[in-house]
Amino acid sequence: MSKIQWSEYACDGFYDELLARPGEPHPAASMLCDYLSELGGRELAELKNAAEVAIQVMGITFTVYSEGSMIDRAWPFDIVPRIIPLDEWQKTEAGLKQRVQALNLFIDDLYHDQRIIKDKILPAEVLAQSVNFRKQCVGINPPNNIWAHICGSDIVRDKDGTLYVLEDNLRVPSGVSYMLENRNVTKRILPELFQTGRIQPVDDYTGQLYDMLVSMSPRPGDDPQVVVMTPGIYNSAYFEHSYLAQQMGVELVEGTDLVVDDDDVVHMLTVDGLKRVDVIYRRVDDLFLDPEVFNPESALGVPGLMRAWRNGKVALVNAPGAGVADDKVVYAFVPEIIRYYLSEEPLLANVPSYLCMRDDDRKYVLDNLDKLVVKPANESGGYGMLVGPHATKKERAAFAELIKANPRNYMAQPTLNLSTTPTLIEDRLEPRHVDLRPFILSGKNSTEVTTGGLTRVALNKGSLVVNSSQGGGSKDTWIVDLK
Repeated sequence: MSKIQWSEYACDGFYDELLARPGEPHPAASMLCDYLSELGGRELAELKNAAEVAIQVMGITFTVYSEGSMIDRAWPFDIVPRIIPLDEWQKTEAGLKQRVQALNLFIDDLYHDQRIIKDKILPAEVLAQSVNFRKQCVGINPPNNIWAHICGSDIVRDKDGTLYVLEDNLRVPSGVSYMLENRNVTKRILPELFQTGRIQPVDDYTGQLYDMLVSMSPRPGDDPQVVVMTPGIYNSAYFEHSYLAQQMGVELVEGTDLVVDDDDVVHMLTVDGLKRVDVIYRRVDDLFLDPEVFNPESALGVPGLMRAWRNGKVALVNAPGAGVADDKVVYAFVPEIIRYYLSEEPLLANVPSYLCMRDDDRKYVLDNLDKLVVKPANESGGYGMLVGPHATKKERAAFAELIKANPRNYMAQPTLNLSTTPTLIEDRLEPRHVDLRPFILSGKNSTEVTTGGLTRVALNKGSLVVNSSQGGGSKDTWIVDLK
């Protein structure tokens, strides 16, 4: 490959994150495009190899479950960053803060007065059939009424450049460690580009996370003991659990490392005896947290943990029950949720959505399965959904029967023309579709949004599936200050 000729890069009718049109970078991307245009094929290959070596040396992996086995793989990373100008990002950041504030008020309302249902903003049947509403959480008052302390909202851009929130992840959102490691790898291979001071930093996230966790402590006057609770080494996100614990300088524990005493205080078992725990950043799903309250067969949880939380002796982050808002049907009501609780217009738009529980919407969806993306309410990772334009007639027919059998569980959206960004495919740059997952931290005194987030890229040509478990990869995300 000779040097990159940006005039030959074809955006194929999609909005491209680096180029406004062939040969013309967006202003925020001009520095990167000028730098890359000086590199030949050999130099690009050397950068790619250097990134792969760094990932191996740093031990950045993810786990794929396949045919009953678990495979650890090196993190798939593309060396060409995705770029967003700072002024645009500041507007996005404000929209994310607004969204999470309203969602926390919504969750708190559902576990208390349920005003939003009484006022007929949210249909009662949506809550009645919610698989993530935890009746065990009714009446509980978490510190500062915050339920979703950590939220990962997925953002996409359509062909006209408009940003949309695709979904909200409020249970145990993952991926932030890869955002941080993507930056570490990029700094190793493109160090000179960071000398300008225009690329905004992301490495303050773990400090912000620790400060937020400490602010949730039921003993704010003391030195709170924070732990990260993991299901164990066989969990697909174990790399992230151990990474965040190490970066924050806190203990990584499993359920068997914790006990709850007769006073409902949580303790950690140490070689020096019991040590009180104040805040648990739990990466264990609700139903496995406490065998006394949820699944009695769970070996991952801690007996009495819910009792300790209910009585204000320990903080759980995210709070059990927060997943009631992590529902793709509830997602469709978020604009109204914002208006209801905040008396504000949403700053970020939802993707237009059709709810199969509504007769007219269901008829439209069934008649247009070849044009729509249909999602089950509570699956994640890209599983269980139908991408109509890429599905077979047989697959669409089977999905139609699923919708008819359980309309509440399905919603549909038009197939978006996701934005693209240049991606190194073998020895050449080609456009590939991307999304973005920023992370929002809600603490006692402040709400913080990551500067950018985890950009995920569909490495297969034409694919819209960005999940690493299904062939996707990732990129570093640069928020660039043009001033």
